[in-house]
Amino acid sequence: MMAEKGQVTLTICTTCRRGEMSDPEAKRPGTEMYEALQAFDLPDNIRLRPVECLSACTRGCSMALTGGPARWSYVYGDMDPAQHAEDIIAGVTAYSNTDNGLVPWRERPVVFRKQSIARIPPAEMPTEE
Repeated sequence: MMAEKGQVTLTICTTCRRGEMSDPEAKRPGTEMYEALQAFDLPDNIRLRPVECLSACTRGCSMALTGGPARWSYVYGDMDPAQHAEDIIAGVTAYSNTDNGLVPWRERPVVFRKQSIARIPPAEMPTEE
C-alpha cells in the first residue's frame, strides 16, 4: 500500500571529515556530501538540511533520516560524497514512500543496509494489546 507522502528530512553533517584531513582549509567531506545531494532534483516532500554536528565523528560522513512522529528514523555513517549520493537519494525516496519508515530489506540501497548506525523508533509508536 502506497502511503501519502509526508514530509521527510535528510539531515547532513557538514562538519564530518571522513578521517584526518591534511589541509585544514579544505572543504570538509560532509559539506561536499551536502552539496552533492543538492544537485539532485528531490521530490517536493523531501527536505535536505545541513547541520554542524551529528556526533557521529568516527563514522563520517554521517546523516540522519527522519519522517515525522509515525516513522522510524535512521542515522547512517561512513558515506562517501563521491560514491554514495545516488544511492542516498534512492534510499531516501524509498523511505518517503512508506508510512512507517520501514523499507523492505532488499529494496534498500546496499549503503543503507550496511552503514546504519542507529534505528530510532517513532515517537507515536502503536501500542501492543
